[in-house]
Amino acid sequence: MTTADPGFALPSGFEPLAEHGRVLEVVLTALEQVEEQLDSALGFDDLFSDTAAHHLLAAGGKRVRPVLTVLASLLGDPALASGEVADVDAPARQAAVVMELTHLATLYHDDVMDEAPVRRGAPAAHRLWGNSAAILAGDLIFARASQLMAELGPRPVQIQADTFERLVQGQLWETRGPAEGADPIEHYYAVLSGKTGSLIAAAGMLGALLGGADEAAVQVMRAYGEKVGLAFQLADDLIDLTGDAERIGKVPGTDLRERVPTLTTLLLARAAQGEGPEAEDARRVRALVDGPLDTDEQLAAAVAALTGHPAIDEAWAITRGWAEQAKQALAPLPDSAVKAALEAFADYVVGRSA
Repeated sequence: MTTADPGFALPSGFEPLAEHGRVLEVVLTALEQVEEQLDSALGFDDLFSDTAAHHLLAAGGKRVRPVLTVLASLLGDPALASGEVADVDAPARQAAVVMELTHLATLYHDDVMDEAPVRRGAPAAHRLWGNSAAILAGDLIFARASQLMAELGPRPVQIQADTFERLVQGQLWETRGPAEGADPIEHYYAVLSGKTGSLIAAAGMLGALLGGADEAAVQVMRAYGEKVGLAFQLADDLIDLTGDAERIGKVPGTDLRERVPTLTTLLLARAAQGEGPEAEDARRVRALVDGPLDTDEQLAAAVAALTGHPAIDEAWAITRGWAEQAKQALAPLPDSAVKAALEAFADYVVGRSA
């Protein structure tokens, strides 16, 4: 069995949480336990099943969904106002495990559909074992996630089922593309809401619910999670263009090479419409982006042109706007160390470099 690294460090941008030592201690302890449970959850007697299921877990990851689940679970602690929070309960930790398992399973499927060669710096599962085995490995992880969620009761199961429907719907919308006459950018937001926002919203909802928070807080976390999820994925798409290859685990511009639409390319396409020097410049950049990208030199030229165009600044501004909307969604919650950490989390997802 492959064992993942259980260690956790405080991400840059979480300084408000660091100011509340007990809250930080509780969160990091819970996340170490979650990491151990993830490793255990993906254990199978069959050697190949065990190896394939552990493949992406061993490759690492930011564990965004478990972090949010654990943080949200602290909202229900009656001692929160004083900062003397209790340890994260087992049901909330189990929900955190399920959220990460669900995310991992989608990655196996996404990489097959996108024909992605690399994930988290490691060869994609389908490159190692073929498409069928990769898809079945993802299905196996979904099954284990469902088994664990079934132990948490009807409401968590319903949240998971609704989320799974939205995940598939988002992928279907991405596969089909926007309907004739539809706004491509609004369609893109809908795709991201389904593929990313839904699961991050579920993480927040389940954490609050299983941590004992009231229904109002559960719904706050739903709204927050949707918005912070969009901000997270939009930032990921931008980091694919601007990030360092070693840090992001792939060649910058991978989305361009795979012809995956992103907010930046959609904004560029919109800027290319019409007349005038700005539209002409956008068409020049678009010709590189839409042209051959087979060689590293061609890809690098396209990335340089796109990152030098105003569309990327506009995309970053929109991305930060979604993070601000997420923070605003927290307004109904009373001030606390956890609320401050959730606000910092929204800043973190748009301020990271990988």
